[in-house]
Amino acid sequence: MSVRLTAVLCAGSGTIGPEDAPSGIAKTCRPGPMRVEASGIEKDFHGDTRHHGGPEKALHHYPFEHYAFWGELYGPLPLLETPGAFGENLSGLGLDESSVCLGDIYRLGTALLQVSQARQPCWKLNHRLGRPDIARIMQNSGRTGWYYRVLEPGLIAAGDAFLPQERPLPDWPLARLLSLIASASLNPDELRQAVALPLLADSWKRLFARRLETCQVEDWSKRLDG
Repeated sequence: MSVRLTAVLCAGSGTIGPEDAPSGIAKTCRPGPMRVEASGIEKDFHGDTRHHGGPEKALHHYPFEHYAFWGELYGPLPLLETPGAFGENLSGLGLDESSVCLGDIYRLGTALLQVSQARQPCWKLNHRLGRPDIARIMQNSGRTGWYYRVLEPGLIAAGDAFLPQERPLPDWPLARLLSLIASASLNPDELRQAVALPLLADSWKRLFARRLETCQVEDWSKRLDG
C-alpha cells in the first residue's frame, strides 16, 4: 500500500511566546498544489531563519500517528484535532522515525525530496500547545518528525504518494540518530560513525564532533524550555 501525503501546510507571518518572537509555527492546510523550492514551500514564513527553513530544513514532516500519543498524554486539545499542531509542512500516515532512514529519497508530486535530519524541538512548541514540557518530551520520546532537502523543485498536493527512489543508508533509521542525540551518556563509536555520515546535515555533524571533542552532552535547557 502506498504512503500518501494527507496535508500540505504553511504559514503567514506571526509571533509566539510572551515576547512575541517572530514565528511561522502556526501552519494551516493549503488546498491545491503548492510550489516547493530548495528553501521550502513557496511563501511559507520562517520567523527564525537561523534555526528554521533553508536547504537542510526545507520541509518538516510530522507523522499524524503521533497525535494519538499526545492526545493520550494531555487529553483533548483543539490543536490536536487536525494536522498543523507541531508546525509541520507535511502530514501523512505510514512513515515514522523507525521506518525512515537518513538520506532516503522520495518522489512526491513532481518534487524530489531527501531526508536530511530529524527535528530538534524548541520551546515554541510549549507555547503553541500551552504545555511547558512538550519540546522536552518530544525529544526524549523520539517523536520529532524530520526534515527534507529538495533535490528537484516541483509541485506537491494532498493525495500525492511518497514514492521511494533510493535508500543509501539502510543502517541509519532516524530513530538511531534520535537515540544518540537524546542520550545523556556518550557513545564514542556511534558518534564517530555519525560524524562520518555523508548525507547528515552539517549542524548535526558539528554537534556530534563537539561531543567527541569535549566528552560532554549539551545542556538543552535554553532550546527546550525557553
